[in-house]
Amino acid sequence: MIEVENVTVRFGGVTSLDDVSISFPGGTCGLIGPNGAGKTTFFNVLSGYVTPMSGSVMADGTQLIGMPAFKRARWGVRRTFQTEQAIESLTVFENVLTVHEHTTTAPRAEAKAAVDDVLEFVGLSHVRNDLVRTLPAKERRFIEMARAVVGEPKLVLLDEPAAGLPDEETEELSAIIRSIPDRNNATVVLVDHDMALVQACCSWSAVLDFGRLLASGETGDVLRDERVLMAYLGTDA
Repeated sequence: MIEVENVTVRFGGVTSLDDVSISFPGGTCGLIGPNGAGKTTFFNVLSGYVTPMSGSVMADGTQLIGMPAFKRARWGVRRTFQTEQAIESLTVFENVLTVHEHTTTAPRAEAKAAVDDVLEFVGLSHVRNDLVRTLPAKERRFIEMARAVVGEPKLVLLDEPAAGLPDEETEELSAIIRSIPDRNNATVVLVDHDMALVQACCSWSAVLDFGRLLASGETGDVLRDERVLMAYLGTDA
């Protein structure tokens, strides 16, 4: 379980997160909201790139606030970004191995086995030795997933992982996302504007709007909430 309590983040005169408290129950959870709602800032707080003015983040009983980003990565916090992070001049295998080496102290042979295992999990074994720069969009997106789940992550933050993918490839990605909690015993938090993907992956979701928690609960109930329909979907109830 991830318990976020009373988190506030301000940048100058702008309050990006305003006393936000959310308890993610585990499994795959959605975090949705309109542009500028504070979702990326929220991920930055969880992953250690932003220190809040106040508040607490407890993950499986561990306080993350005050822990440097590199220590959070070793503890088990992983994330993807809206922009690709894979190094184009390296192979698929080398990219994922680099993440594993920076987040564990496993022997080299064990690390290689873990990378091969995760490449099979995301369906990239056939391009294992290809340079990233030679690959099409689907494979490049799936590399980001492999980098996020290699090893033993405990909290996986996915920031629009399906951006730019057609429906068929998004469905493949959806199956991978749904498998992560059982495979890795990890909590997944998914940010995406694709409500079909959120509904397919997440039984529970929270909604941010202007830096505040607007609604949380079972995904179907949340998406029918009048406040969500008005603030996020842009329709009247």
